[in-house]
Amino acid sequence: MGWAVGAALAPAWAQSQVTVAAASDLQFALEEAAALFERQTGHRLRLVFGSSGNFFAQILQGAPFHLFMSADEQFVFRLADAGRAVDRGRLYAYGRIGIIVPKGSPLKADGELRDLAAALRQGRLRKFAIASPEHAPYGMRAREALQHAGLWEAIQPRLVYGENISQAAQFATSGATDGGIIAYSLARAPQVAALGDFALIPESWHQPLAQRMVLLRDAPPAARAFYDFLTTPAAQSIMVRYGFAMPR
Repeated sequence: MGWAVGAALAPAWAQSQVTVAAASDLQFALEEAAALFERQTGHRLRLVFGSSGNFFAQILQGAPFHLFMSADEQFVFRLADAGRAVDRGRLYAYGRIGIIVPKGSPLKADGELRDLAAALRQGRLRKFAIASPEHAPYGMRAREALQHAGLWEAIQPRLVYGENISQAAQFATSGATDGGIIAYSLARAPQVAALGDFALIPESWHQPLAQRMVLLRDAPPAARAFYDFLTTPAAQSIMVRYGFAMPR
């Protein structure tokens, strides 16, 4: 598949760019929003996608990011408490999760996971993908949803863990597994939607995916400009198109 799951740190000549550490569920939406911002302002952005928990650890260790867009606001609060951020940030979106099954899978895309439960009972589930619950918020919420459905214990031997939600989506749609739980925002991207069928899981089955962003210490003015741009109607309309709910 042709969509990336991360990037290396910028070379020395690119250090004048604004570097954004962004949760992987943002990959398609943020790339589109960033392109619009660059066209409008002339500023250059460098987007690095990964799991929020890994970025949190890297920022604590001094990684040279200017803006952190987390899929779980708790990571932002912890950075603020550690003195690594300029404030406690701003809520920018609420995410959703759902089940995706690739073409030819024995599973059905059933948001209440009834067919997944039946597949476990009948022995027709081979492998199932989620992001790592240890450091990826979308993996944490997938685990909560599977626990709500009473499937967590039975499905654990069948789980394949992605380092972040983009990698989990790759596993879930490539045929390496029978399906998986991924971010709605990734499933809304045409290049992912074409690979399988998707159904939303009820939001009451897991804790909210309250996604918060924050400027980090020594962020340049262009980082503040992008931070503010992400709350404009133009940016928010892109986010909504990818399935995010906006804070009220």
